[in-house]
Amino acid sequence: MSRTVEVQTETSAPVQAAYSYCEAVTGHQARNFAYGIRLLPTEKRQAMSALYAFSRRVDDIGDGALAPEAKRDRLESTRALLDRIRRNEVDEDDTDPVAVALADASHRFPIPLGGLDELIDGVLMDVRGETYETWDDLKVYCRCVAGAIGRLSLGVFGTQPGAQGAERAPEYADTLGLALQLTNILRDVREDAGSGRTYLPADDLAKFGCGDGFEKETPPEGADFTGLVHFEVRRARALFAEGYRLLPMLDRRSGACVAAMAGIYRRLLDRIERDPEAVLRGRVSLPGREKAYVAVRGLSGLDTRHISRRTVRRRA
Repeated sequence: MSRTVEVQTETSAPVQAAYSYCEAVTGHQARNFAYGIRLLPTEKRQAMSALYAFSRRVDDIGDGALAPEAKRDRLESTRALLDRIRRNEVDEDDTDPVAVALADASHRFPIPLGGLDELIDGVLMDVRGETYETWDDLKVYCRCVAGAIGRLSLGVFGTQPGAQGAERAPEYADTLGLALQLTNILRDVREDAGSGRTYLPADDLAKFGCGDGFEKETPPEGADFTGLVHFEVRRARALFAEGYRLLPMLDRRSGACVAAMAGIYRRLLDRIERDPEAVLRGRVSLPGREKAYVAVRGLSGLDTRHISRRTVRRRA
């Protein structure tokens, strides 16, 4: 994918209002994500907010209190709206601001909207209550709900002209999405258990004696919960290492955005590794000052330069 050439075009008042709505949703609902995208130029930031607002709508249906059949109906209605956007049937005066913003963003950038179909498919897996026997099984789900978001985002970021290995950029974006999702799964094991969901592979749970679940503030009796967490942390770190190879392919501000978002999750992973049982006591998070530091580090290009040097050494 070559770098997107941004053409500055006049944004009408209805479209600008739609983007403002999406940015408000993003700032309120996704503070980690919002920290990253604030580093982008206006058009890219708005497009990412539109993607987030649509994705949030899909997630909220899956996480809501509706009966499973009603959730399926709502999700298919959302897919039908996505089809309308693809067919250019959403006008700027449409009453749905998320649809208006996403339609405009898809005209400005080569966003692979099929990734949002994958997200809907992943949430439908949640609605069906699917569980995962192996990591390979869980990867299918993670690619739908997170890898697809990485590939959608790459449609906004684009790659720099002449970037070496750019044909693999979608693969790296997908892998980075998997790393973020696995970190989310570790962070939310207690919350998910309270909702009757278990995402970690059954094979891994059995290996560490954790098959009884995580509904208490302490690990199951006799379980090696620390061993399980450290095992999954190593897996997530390997995914981050592979996905970070995307950074040198991006322009400075897009790279900073990705480095900031991924950096926040890597630091969450560090905290989880130091105190595995913290995820059973409540949600692990970073203070604002630490997020700000990660954003500044991303904008400075330190992570990108580090990955570039490591990639050169691998080729040597």
